[in-house]
Amino acid sequence: MTSPRSRPPYVADERTQLLGWLDLQRDIVRWKAEGLTDEQARRPVLPASPLLTVAGVLSHLRWVEHTWFEVIFLGGSTEGNPQFVDEPEDADMRAEGVPLERLVEEYRAQCAVSNAIVAEHSLDETGRHPDVSSSPATLRWMLLHMLEETARHAGHLDAVRELVDGRVGYW
Repeated sequence: MTSPRSRPPYVADERTQLLGWLDLQRDIVRWKAEGLTDEQARRPVLPASPLLTVAGVLSHLRWVEHTWFEVIFLGGSTEGNPQFVDEPEDADMRAEGVPLERLVEEYRAQCAVSNAIVAEHSLDETGRHPDVSSSPATLRWMLLHMLEETARHAGHLDAVRELVDGRVGYW
């Protein structure tokens, strides 16, 4: 498995570096899904974590992007976002019946929406959702959190992918 991914420039403004690192991790997440069948993308490899699959992580990250940038930062509606339902547990990781290709495309599209939101706002602006306790966070904080969240799950996908079909690769 090879990848054309590259790190952001060594010298650049803060926004370019933050989005550069986040986009790299997002690309790695999508790359870890390349070449898998729908069945492989749903294969659980950790007995205690049956939803930690390639499909589950893609679905989760798509909804995390929506949560932080559209709901918490812009103050948008939680309607349709499974992260805001109590049952079933981990609803955002449940992607039964959704083809892998669609999960990858929805994640790509949600990341593009997130990047457009970031491009239009100051890194010092704070969230606007009146009912979410993390709304006082700045956009900068949210970007750093998304970088941490995405990189952590990219690491999970390294292990999941190796256990599913033996393919390895850093980035």
